Amino acid sequence: MKHMTMKTLLAALFLLSGSTAVMATAAQTDSTQVETDHALLRKMVKDDSPEWVKDLTSRFTFYGYMQGGYEWNDKDGTNANSFNFKRAIVWVNARITDRWSFRYMHNFAGGPLEFYMDYRITKSSALNVRVGQFKNALTLENPMSPSALELVDVNSQIVTYLAGCSDPISGLTSGRDLGLKIFGDLFNGHFYYEAAVMNGSGMNRLDDNRQKDYLLHLEYRPIEGLRFVASGQLGTGHARGTAAWNPDIQIGDNYRRDRYSFGAEYKFGQYGKTKLMAARPISLRAEWVGGRDGDVGNRGGYLTVCVPVWNGIDIIASGDYIDYNTSVKGWHQTNATIGLQYWILKKCRLQLQYTHAFCGEFRGEDYNRIQAQLQVGF
Repeated sequence: MKHMTMKTLLAALFLLSGSTAVMATAAQTDSTQVETDHALLRKMVKDDSPEWVKDLTSRFTFYGYMQGGYEWNDKDGTNANSFNFKRAIVWVNARITDRWSFRYMHNFAGGPLEFYMDYRITKSSALNVRVGQFKNALTLENPMSPSALELVDVNSQIVTYLAGCSDPISGLTSGRDLGLKIFGDLFNGHFYYEAAVMNGSGMNRLDDNRQKDYLLHLEYRPIEGLRFVASGQLGTGHARGTAAWNPDIQIGDNYRRDRYSFGAEYKFGQYGKTKLMAARPISLRAEWVGGRDGDVGNRGGYLTVCVPVWNGIDIIASGDYIDYNTSVKGWHQTNATIGLQYWILKKCRLQLQYTHAFCGEFRGEDYNRIQAQLQVGF
């Protein structure tokens, strides 16, 4: 075997440790980024390196981002303010064969997020199977990465609640679950589908009842940049907590838990492409989401707009509404948000946003909030 340089050894060790370390979460990558990462790894490995090192570098890709900032609000007259550290996420993609791949994701500000294997059954991308822990496909927003969404809060109120990220009854599942799904693109990419069976217990938990949850996600993409999305979930929840707007469900109860959503997103008119900043289109996204927990219905919707204006600066505007109990008045809340974000690099940005919350009778007094956040990604 030819002599291995110290740089070659470090590259190999980095890849091997990355494949076994606790890593990652959520973000979608394109083929250009993957090719760039492979090119950087190839530069670390000299042409005279052993074949196993070259093969290893071609099979692994690494990504990550961090989000932290500052928040002030006057909810309940408190004038609360605090620095925060929300996410420090790293993930590794491993290509085992041309059809078989693995991903592991970890949040160092929380814990393991996702770990799953994909297998492509057909020659095309029409039929794939995934098994492990991953984001559920409910709604348009939940499958998207926080590193790409416009709001510092990430999702709208209704998506955050019904996808399980802020539901006190089911116990804060982070929109993820253990299960199995099939998915794929049909008709030259104009149609996308996901069908899943999942525990329904949430992230890093075994099933806590005898029932499984069934999810369906459908997308129609008539033209580039435009997609229409519908999704639904039928299942049974197991209560880990209680909520004032749903007093009949108590800890330990199994209860009916159904969800549905209809939404659309349109991106057009790319602007701002430079060596450091990616071309960013104008983005419009709207969705209506509803569901039922036991005998209590809930619903809501949002509209979010992002407009690039000048040299890496975007204007953000969003309005979203939630009603936690559709049978009792006073459990609703509407948030109106306006803000700016500045893209320092392709995956690095500064965000500043102001939100006014219009609260129903049982949600307390109206309040204001100011949020600033820095995102650094690679």
